[in-house]
Amino acid sequence: MTSRLPPVPLRLFQAGFLSPPAIRLDGEAVFIRPPQARDWRDWADLREASREFLTPWEPTWPPDALSRPAFLRRVRRQAVEWREDEGYSFLVFERGTEALVGGIGLSNVRRGVAQMGTMGYWVGRPYARRGYTSEAARLVLGFAFGQLGLHRVEAACLPSNIPSQGVLEKAGFSREGYARGYLRIDGKWADHVLFGILRDDWRG
Repeated sequence: MTSRLPPVPLRLFQAGFLSPPAIRLDGEAVFIRPPQARDWRDWADLREASREFLTPWEPTWPPDALSRPAFLRRVRRQAVEWREDEGYSFLVFERGTEALVGGIGLSNVRRGVAQMGTMGYWVGRPYARRGYTSEAARLVLGFAFGQLGLHRVEAACLPSNIPSQGVLEKAGFSREGYARGYLRIDGKWADHVLFGILRDDWRG
């Protein structure tokens, strides 16, 4: 796996911009880059086609979840998160076709004595079980431990989501615990299995 750019000093993320920076990270089967306004149609189509597949594992979708204004608000918010070093969102694309296959990112980035962030991801139904999300996760971990200099990345998934647990284990995460009522998923508070990986564990 290679990045098209060398490690990016954090000071570059502090410059004023209205969209995330032009960063692309390449793996063997997928590449990831920050979302752009022009991605809305493909993003909305894939999410709509995968609605029944995704909603059991995600927070309740608002009525305008797939609208263009909602997507543009999302992109602007994510640009602010990049600028403020709070979160780093990416879309995942198949390398051969450049088809959008899902999304992944780091949220809740904490500095100071923590130096950690939380990974989250989704994949469209047509692209599930192909190893794309595991590869995207490895790309994000390389970014987290390299460009961002984080010490730890956390993730969590529902106990019943065995494929998601496999994604994390394949990417190098270790199962660390069980949290009751951890997140509100599909309209109800749900227990989660907790995973983590340290920079010292990373074999990217």
